Amino acid sequence: MNFNDFHNWIYKEFKINLHAYKPEQLNRRINSLMSRIGIKTLEEYKKLLLVNEDERQRFFDFITINVTEFFRNPELFKELEENLKKYIQSNNNLKIWSAACSIGCEPYSIAMILNEINPLGRNNIIATDIDMTILKKAMLGEYQITEMKNVSDFYLKKYFKEVNNKFIIDNKIKSMVKFKRHDLILDDYEKGFDLIVCRNVIIYFKNETKKEIFEKFVDSLKKGGLLFVGATESIYNYKDFGLEKVSTFIYRKA
Repeated sequence: MNFNDFHNWIYKEFKINLHAYKPEQLNRRINSLMSRIGIKTLEEYKKLLLVNEDERQRFFDFITINVTEFFRNPELFKELEENLKKYIQSNNNLKIWSAACSIGCEPYSIAMILNEINPLGRNNIIATDIDMTILKKAMLGEYQITEMKNVSDFYLKKYFKEVNNKFIIDNKIKSMVKFKRHDLILDDYEKGFDLIVCRNVIIYFKNETKKEIFEKFVDSLKKGGLLFVGATESIYNYKDFGLEKVSTFIYRKA
C-alpha cells in the first residue's frame, strides 16, 4: 500500500479528505506517528486503525493539528477587537463562525471580547471542527495552565475559576458558543456571517484547496464582514477574492 492508496482508504472509511493536504508535510507526519508506535507499513497501520479506537483518535488528533491557546498572538486579537468595535457601531447583532476551532480556546476568546465590547448585542457564535472528540472537550470548557498564558488578569479573574489545577470557563461565556462538527473541505458552508475566524489551519492545505476555502468563506460573509486568519496565513491575492485588507491578518468583504 502506498500513501495515495492509504489516503483513499482514509476517505472511504472515515470521510476525511487527506488529498487536500500538502502531501510532503502530511506523509512526513504520518511516518512520524507510525514510527512512534512501532508500525513499519501503511497496511499494518490501516489494520491497527480499524481495530484500535485509541490509536484511531491519536491519528485524527495528529493529522488535524490540535494546537491552540486563548488569544493566540495577542496583538492580533487586539486588532480584531478594535475592528469589531468599529463594526458594531452599525450592527450589534453579530453572527460569527470560528472554523477549525479545536478545543474551543478561539471561540471562547471571541466570546469574552464581545461580552466586554458588545454586552447588549445578540452575539451568535458558531464553532466547528472535524473532530468530535475535540469538540466534546471544547464543550466541557476546562483548560490547562499552558493554554492560559495569554489570558490577562482581568479576563482570568472575571471569566475563569481554578479547580484542581484546571481553569473552568464561566457558564455565560460557554452559553455564547454553539459547537458542531464541520469539515471545511467536504461540507456546505452557512451564510450571513459578520465575522469568520479560521487560523493556523489553511497553511496545511494545497493551494487549490486554500483557494476553494477562501472563496467559500467570502461567499459566507455579509458585505463588509470580516475574515480573520492566522499569523502565517496572509492572503497575498486578497483582491482576487473580493476582499479588502483591514490589517495584517484581517480582511473585509468589499
